[in-house]
Amino acid sequence: MKPIRLSQHALNYIPQRGFTIAEVEETIRNGDWQPVASNRMECHQDFSYNGIWNGKAYKTKQVRPIFVDEPTEIVVITVYTYFF
Repeated sequence: MKPIRLSQHALNYIPQRGFTIAEVEETIRNGDWQPVASNRMECHQDFSYNGIWNGKAYKTKQVRPIFVDEPTEIVVITVYTYFF
C-alpha cells in the first residue's frame, strides 16, 4: 500500500474546506478512481456529518480529492468538499 501525501496546497485548504486527512485517505483507499485532466485521478466518498458548516446544518459531507498516482506514493493536489 502506497503512502498518501497531501501537497502544501491541499493542506492549506483544510480549514476552508472542512475535510480531514483521515477522510482523504479513506476516500482514496476505498473510492473508485476516475481519470481527470493532466494524468490526475479523482474519487469521492460521502461521510455522515450532522453538523453546522458556514452557519447552515448539513447531514452529509462529500470529500473529493484530486491526486496523482506516482510510482512510490499518492500525491494529493487538492481536495473539494460538498455539504448537503
